[in-house]
Amino acid sequence: MAWSFVFETLRFELVSNFLRYFLVAAAFFVVFWVWGLCPARRIQGRRPSSARIRSEVWWSSSTVLVFSLVGLLNTAAIKAGWTRVYFGLGERGATGFVTSLVLMVVLHDAYFYWTHRLLHHPALFERFHRVHHLSTTPTPWAAYSFHPVEALVQAGIFPLLVFLVPAHPVALFLFLLYMIVRNVLGHLGVEIFPRGFVGQSWTRLHTTTTHHDLHHRDFRGNYGLYFGWWDTLLGTEHPDYRHEFDVVTQRRRG
Repeated sequence: MAWSFVFETLRFELVSNFLRYFLVAAAFFVVFWVWGLCPARRIQGRRPSSARIRSEVWWSSSTVLVFSLVGLLNTAAIKAGWTRVYFGLGERGATGFVTSLVLMVVLHDAYFYWTHRLLHHPALFERFHRVHHLSTTPTPWAAYSFHPVEALVQAGIFPLLVFLVPAHPVALFLFLLYMIVRNVLGHLGVEIFPRGFVGQSWTRLHTTTTHHDLHHRDFRGNYGLYFGWWDTLLGTEHPDYRHEFDVVTQRRRG
């Protein structure tokens, strides 16, 4: 592997990973925390300290580095032709393109659920996952606030996807964009989903901001990322989730 390839690819990965995190987190932070949109929908009454927010940014920046190093390895594998990434948009058609996106989201959700539950094992929680849970009142900046070991675990989904799912680079980009937006929404601290969302049969398994916020508040239950079906199936949904969602979404501006 030529050093020029390593340096150029790593630089690209660092810039793209940082901008994806920073721009999305900053946009939601400014709108909902600085401008104060939807104050009645704030899930917790307390606010994190400036020091806690700086810590979230610091740990997230280290995660960007870990993700970028894994991205470098992914790019090398793609260049070598070892993965299932394809480059002709018409090669698998629109159906194949959409199917790849759906598969990546579903596989990532399953991967996240099980690795997340594993990280809550007492032997791993204090060493690694506790860093993320220092944000008991999370902000958008906490989206990547991981210990480097946890960041490496979370980055493990990327090589799995490129080796398992036939996907175009555009589909990979859209998946990464969806991932960071949903991750930031999970740590937003303000419920933006409409009243009744968790009571509808066709939306109730889609996670909300309250879903993950309760996990940060109580350190238990609600291990899913995009969907709640693993939590529902295995009995790990937080017992107060639906009630707390209803309470938050029924508030009126004072």
